Amino acid sequence: MTTSKTPFKRLIIVSYRLPFTVREKQEGYELVQNSGGLVSAVLSMAGQMGQSSDGLPTKIHWVGHADSAFQDVDASVFENETFVAHPVFIDETVHTGFYYGFSNDLVWPLFHYFPSYASFRESDFEHYQQANTCFMDVLNNLIEPGDLIWIHDFQLMLLPDKVRQAIPDASIGYFFHIPFPTYEIIKLLPRAWRQELLRGVLGADVVGFHTADYVQHFMQSVAEVLELPIIGQRIVLADRSLLVKEFPISIDFNKFDQSSQDDDVIQTRLRDQAMLRHNRLIFSVDRLDYTKGIMYRLRGFERFLVQHPEWHDQVTFVMTVVPSRDKIGQYQELKREIEETVGRINGLFGTIGWRPIVYMYSSLSFTELMALYTACDVALITPLRDGMNLVCKEFIASRHDHRGVLILSELAGAAQELREAIIINPTDTQEVADAIQQGLTMPEAEQEQRLIIMRKHLQNNNVFRWSHDFLSAFQSARESESELETDLPIASFVSSFEQAQQRLLLFDFDGTLAPIVNDPALACPSDALKKTIQRLAETSDVVVISGRNRAFLEKTFAGIPVYLVAEHGAFLQKPDQPWERLDLSSDDWVASVRAMMAPYVERAPGSFIEEKETSIAWHYRKSELDDIENQAVDLVTQLRSASYSIPLTIIQGSKVVEVKTAQHSKGTVANAIFEQKPYDFIVSIGDDTTDEDMFRQLPNWAYTVKVGAGISFARYRLARQRDVEMLLERMSEVVVEMP
Repeated sequence: MTTSKTPFKRLIIVSYRLPFTVREKQEGYELVQNSGGLVSAVLSMAGQMGQSSDGLPTKIHWVGHADSAFQDVDASVFENETFVAHPVFIDETVHTGFYYGFSNDLVWPLFHYFPSYASFRESDFEHYQQANTCFMDVLNNLIEPGDLIWIHDFQLMLLPDKVRQAIPDASIGYFFHIPFPTYEIIKLLPRAWRQELLRGVLGADVVGFHTADYVQHFMQSVAEVLELPIIGQRIVLADRSLLVKEFPISIDFNKFDQSSQDDDVIQTRLRDQAMLRHNRLIFSVDRLDYTKGIMYRLRGFERFLVQHPEWHDQVTFVMTVVPSRDKIGQYQELKREIEETVGRINGLFGTIGWRPIVYMYSSLSFTELMALYTACDVALITPLRDGMNLVCKEFIASRHDHRGVLILSELAGAAQELREAIIINPTDTQEVADAIQQGLTMPEAEQEQRLIIMRKHLQNNNVFRWSHDFLSAFQSARESESELETDLPIASFVSSFEQAQQRLLLFDFDGTLAPIVNDPALACPSDALKKTIQRLAETSDVVVISGRNRAFLEKTFAGIPVYLVAEHGAFLQKPDQPWERLDLSSDDWVASVRAMMAPYVERAPGSFIEEKETSIAWHYRKSELDDIENQAVDLVTQLRSASYSIPLTIIQGSKVVEVKTAQHSKGTVANAIFEQKPYDFIVSIGDDTTDEDMFRQLPNWAYTVKVGAGISFARYRLARQRDVEMLLERMSEVVVEMP
């Protein structure tokens, strides 16, 4: 990993907690820096942030919640040689609802797939909003031009957008440290909550998750809830796009590798091994939490003892549970259940000289932890769900001797990296028992082979690489973000267009050649785009294929030699020729459809009915009715359940419900035009459901392009209507250069 200077002047970290302790001393207070992976990673970034005016490295600013007891402490206390801490003080009632309520009683269980533990209290969400605003108030007084603001974790999902709204050109990163669940879980959140949480995260320029799975889950939720276009790793908003990517967090590999050989670690390890009679050791350490799978782990170990009596008195399971939230009822019950199960297993299998499980409910010092990491034969890490799990990485890094076996849950994010571990399903107690037996009997050569691969991976992908990659993502995102938001291979597309002899260009109108506007009568391509279409029509057959009526299209494209298709294929006008009516169906169905639409116009002020020659449409873009989309669904259901004299097609498009005869569609007309000449280049671009017929019926080698969000038969996607204009401009530049 190489280190280079960034274009950012200062780094501002925002997390729920400050990684510092304010300690009282004889003459007042001092700021004591806590140890931890995130602090180490951030410290490694300090050298990349440039220097201050005094020539010293720029200090890192850290914003986080602090106890109200320090509210009157002088600001100078919150600064040391590396960091400037900015405490956020939150009203106690608000903090309780924000942190213990919404964050830990709803988001934590829900996002770890424990929906039955989740509490949906409106007051908690209000407190969550208020607390995020408290963080924003501190940032408002802190942010300067050139700063990079890096926001962390699920307690602050609303904050990126709050920063974006206040400072539109800010550089904002956001990292999510827990699992991001599937859309089926996100759907359990009330609609307004899920929308606000996702919009909040999208305020960032770069959003990071631990694994590719979490990225995909997030992308799907954004597509479903907010209906935004997604192109590759980018989510496209109206005025910008953001990068969403996996950045697997890691550890300080060298710290654990080198500490394993410290004298105090070796002495503690020898003492532990002697106390445990030099039995083979299995070790686990977890924070007290229902997501850690501790009960399933105990049942798996019990099953191992039942099935393998030869290991009795030969193996000891050292299980450490670190106290956490033990004032909460669910956690108190879990602690009681763990202790009862440990007692039962020890009573069932133990002897005077042997306890199968040595259980500790306490925190471990770093030396004690390292001694157990390096003493054990098997590390048993089996969470039911974990964003990453760094314990398994710490164990691997500590095994300088290349001995030891890692048993790892497939539901931990780390399982996607550490494939040489014994990967198990934590709820399958037989699989856990079998894995313990496999681990205890694994030949040393195999242990070494597995550990060398995993250690090399962690050495190359340590916590400093993680922070560096996240920081670099801002620069690479800026460099790679072209003016055109698309997954279309532009170079080969333009080359194919240039080399073709017979070109067919099929364009939808609203949302493709012209932006969507509230009043359809005001929709119009820009003058620049009209000139572009004029140039393209000199060497290609250009077809504007729309749901608009004949008069509108004829007026809009007057003087431009293009094919015009009106009312979704009912009418066709070739350049310099009269209109042809392709749909000869009767219109005796129109009155009954109009009657069904009329009540919806009355219910939704601002909506109106448009009657064309072969279709009728209810437009509701200008309506501000709260449940207008539900009204549209109701109308579509009613229209589809009615009977008519001829087959009709009911189309639910963008803010419009349209009914037309089924004889013709954009697809049938596009196909008919395509068959008239031996075209060797075809591109079809559209944004609406009516364009899907066109995408489906064209040959599979054609360039079919969907504009905007939504599932499509098109092979490619353009993010916005303005990207269509940029693409056509590039094509027209080729036309100008043609001989």
